[in-house]
Amino acid sequence: MGVAEHKKLLSDIGVDVDRHAQMMSMGLESYEAQFKSQNNRPKGMEYFDWFMSEIQGQRIAEINKLRAEKKPAVGTFCIFVPEEIIVGAGGACFGLCGGSPATIADAETELPRNICPLIKSAHGFKLQKTCAYTQSSDFIYGETTCEAKKKTWEILNKHHPVHVMNIPHMKREKDLKMWQEEIVEFKEHIEEVAGKKLSLDEMIEGTKIINEKRKAMQRLDSLRGMNPDVIPISGKDALFINQMGFLDDPRRYTQKVNELCDELEKRIEENNSVFEKDTPRLMVLGTPIAPPNWKLHTAVEGSGGAIINEESCIGHRYYKDNVDLDSVETEEDLMKQLMQRYSAVDCACFTPNTPRIDKILKMYEDRKADGVIYYTLSFCHTYNVESHLVTEALEVAGIPCLVIESDYSPEDAGQIKTRVEAFLESISFKKKAKNFKNKD
Repeated sequence: MGVAEHKKLLSDIGVDVDRHAQMMSMGLESYEAQFKSQNNRPKGMEYFDWFMSEIQGQRIAEINKLRAEKKPAVGTFCIFVPEEIIVGAGGACFGLCGGSPATIADAETELPRNICPLIKSAHGFKLQKTCAYTQSSDFIYGETTCEAKKKTWEILNKHHPVHVMNIPHMKREKDLKMWQEEIVEFKEHIEEVAGKKLSLDEMIEGTKIINEKRKAMQRLDSLRGMNPDVIPISGKDALFINQMGFLDDPRRYTQKVNELCDELEKRIEENNSVFEKDTPRLMVLGTPIAPPNWKLHTAVEGSGGAIINEESCIGHRYYKDNVDLDSVETEEDLMKQLMQRYSAVDCACFTPNTPRIDKILKMYEDRKADGVIYYTLSFCHTYNVESHLVTEALEVAGIPCLVIESDYSPEDAGQIKTRVEAFLESISFKKKAKNFKNKD
């Protein structure tokens, strides 16, 4: 159907329809050029192509149908939101628009210039009223993972209801106890929106749904990156699938990802790779990559490289852990298991954060990668500062690493491509030298 068929709904929820239509047209055009132009794409990508066409059309209608039934709709920018509780209440949890430079000028009327572009982009979408997801949310979930976000929530709350969860920056016993209390308070807030108490069975069901979603994403991660001879899907397509995991209905999304994975398994059996043999295999580390920010993957895979994994909130950091339900008998048991699952997230906001470095080194070895790109958004101080510790560990391990700091502007796309090309050339030279030495 597309966005045009939902014009009345968009207007009813307060979207600036004309401006929204212009932005959607640009986004779809960019998607067509960067994604559909790829060769040998899996047939299973047809669903995700369709979802992109309905990303702010049919999906928005589905969310607002839930709201009409008093089911909660929660917008978020962070993977610390306990989405299991929202889904258990029959509601929808979804990521908000925040990857475009087009809204940043509006945001800078209220926010400083020198803070994270994701925060400014998202805030600008609210000021412009051009993100239908923001307009569809009963409230926005905020968290205290960085200083800029903490203060932005106070300003954003003037324009839209915000519920802030205090995420501790250490993982001591007293910190984890407080975190569990925060999850309980979040559950109570969801009950206020829904107008009813949530049963333990409902929350367990919501947890099972999200567990299955993450299992499907884990399966995709393994198929795209764990086979050294065949890469059955491009990193760019896999990135988009991960991004859509924060927007789509979780049951439908899980089904479609598993269907795609069935196809990818057959591709591996048939030696059907989307990249030539010996293409450098790269992991991307660092900050989340929100749509439509696809320029890094476009630069890498347009320069002779392949991205086989994202160690980020939009990737491995989100889906690597599930909630253990085996020992859950009471609501308190479930709250504790939710806390333990979310406290396993290795966000750079934590100190110390050595498990993240250990994980990166293991992921690199398991995937037989050839190098990594540490990608950070400008003014993302948590990941920028932690990059020193990560790259130090990579150097000790002899792992090639390229550090890229960027924002959402397209102006540095050429510079990034040049740096990526040089990095890939150095990797290829080292591989050839190693092979030559081994022959001797």
